[in-house]
Amino acid sequence: MEARLFWIGVFMGGYAWLTRRWTSSGKLDTKERAAAWHALFFGMAGFAVMLILVLSVESRLRFVSAAAGVLSWREVLAGLAGGSVLALFGLWRAWSQGADAEKRRAFLNEDLEWADTVFSAVFLASLLMYFIVQAFKIPSGSMESTLRIGDHLFVNKFIYGVRIPFTQKRVLRFRSVKAGDIVVFQFPTDDPEAQHCGGQQYAKDFIKRVVAVGGETVEVRDGAVLVDGKPRGKEPFTQFVDSYRMEAPAMLPPPGEYQQYWQDGQLDGKLGDTMRDHFGPVKVPEGSYFAMGDNRDRSCDSRFWGPVAERYLKGKAWVIYWPPNRMGLIGAQAP
Repeated sequence: MEARLFWIGVFMGGYAWLTRRWTSSGKLDTKERAAAWHALFFGMAGFAVMLILVLSVESRLRFVSAAAGVLSWREVLAGLAGGSVLALFGLWRAWSQGADAEKRRAFLNEDLEWADTVFSAVFLASLLMYFIVQAFKIPSGSMESTLRIGDHLFVNKFIYGVRIPFTQKRVLRFRSVKAGDIVVFQFPTDDPEAQHCGGQQYAKDFIKRVVAVGGETVEVRDGAVLVDGKPRGKEPFTQFVDSYRMEAPAMLPPPGEYQQYWQDGQLDGKLGDTMRDHFGPVKVPEGSYFAMGDNRDRSCDSRFWGPVAERYLKGKAWVIYWPPNRMGLIGAQAP
């Protein structure tokens, strides 16, 4: 969403700058040019409104954040439809009034004021969402009972450092990721066609609890988690909904191959659901994290698709703001 808002702000800012320049130079003094420029503004506004509406609906139906710079076909079609309708309306409105110089100046000044307002509000909102805080919604039960389906929450995006745009570098880091943190991240793959957990997960946002950080070794035996060979013991935030444990697979790849398959996100394709209760040991690469859902029997997590590299991390789950009876800070009990 923040990338969409950023570019909407950029285009509106550009429109406002050109409007000022061309108005002062007299380039928009004719009926035809004024009508075309007015229609362009209405078209841009219609495209932006429809794009945001579609993305808002999709983000509530699926826990998805589209990849920066990539528009879904739904967004494009809806934006073109909304933009075309409003552009035609703007053209008709300006053409019917454009013969009068005073009216031309009035609707161009009106467009300029709106463009300035949208530029300021949307551009600042995009910066806020990119660097400071962003809203998310929980779509599944993988984090129950800590987080429930339908919970709306804010994610702190600066606690692990402010990401420099268009790079993987972070500055002003308040603290590092720790085991026990509940984090939001983009699904760790750069392959749009990759299949995990029943479908394509590329560009989706996931929320899980960090179990181990880079350099630590993780293993799961009969559903129990061990880090560096030590059992976690009873974790108060986890739950197991099945009364049975799956049997360990009879044959496993050699340890080196097992580790590489896991790091490459290929292990689930070879071992399937058995990894739910019998997994590893694997060593978490430096600069990466091992993340699991609190609802261990119903979570698609690092057991199946590998480590979460730092570059995919978005922030730390901070506070539930909806529904009212669930409002409050999100506890991150240490293991």
